[in-house]
Amino acid sequence: MAPTDASTDTGTDPGAGSRPPTDTGGEDTLDLHLADELVALLATDGTATTFGDLLDDVATWGPAATPVGSFHLVPVRIERDLALLTRWMNDPAVAAFWELAGPESVTESHIRTQLGGDGRSVPCLGVLDSTPMSYFEIYRADLDPLARHYPARPHDTGIHLLLGGVADRGRGVGTTLLRAVADLVLDHRPRCTRVIAEPDLRNTPSVSAFLSAGFRLSAEVDLPDKRAALMVRDRALRHVL
Repeated sequence: MAPTDASTDTGTDPGAGSRPPTDTGGEDTLDLHLADELVALLATDGTATTFGDLLDDVATWGPAATPVGSFHLVPVRIERDLALLTRWMNDPAVAAFWELAGPESVTESHIRTQLGGDGRSVPCLGVLDSTPMSYFEIYRADLDPLARHYPARPHDTGIHLLLGGVADRGRGVGTTLLRAVADLVLDHRPRCTRVIAEPDLRNTPSVSAFLSAGFRLSAEVDLPDKRAALMVRDRALRHVL
């Protein structure tokens, strides 16, 4: 699975864990090319033809008002964002989970795999009051290897998150942004009934952040690189939790 950082207590707590080693049989979120037959099937309901990605065009979602400011998901552009993302990935607390420390080429490969894929994963900067301060991956959980490990529904949408700025960690910003992004998904993806995440079960601050953001713990699942807490935010419960 691709990694995530959603902690509100430690600040660099990748909720979705780290990349699997290269010898895990290739089960990786970033294997981002669908079989031709599946692309054709998606095209019949407009998913692959109406939008620029398989996520209802994240670039057009617009800003969300949050208690900490105006928040906007901005799709990553390599030439603009690579240096910033590389710096974040080399933060030791982030690198411990994302495993993308190193030169720019390491982060660039991770990003380009998504940008060159079929549109099921969209890497984004999280911009708060015009300041880039976080990194998100919005992805089709139902088209991800994760779907082999839980009863996926069509259009299930996953979230990976890291907070880049140390000042934003440990004060509830992660929880606020998780709720905001889950709401953006549900507002702009009418066919999506659930938002999914899979933080490492040992990562209690991250699990707590998801719970505080309106997610529920659905199950514990054994993934190739970790035992994960399957977190779910249901459309039907979004105004309750």
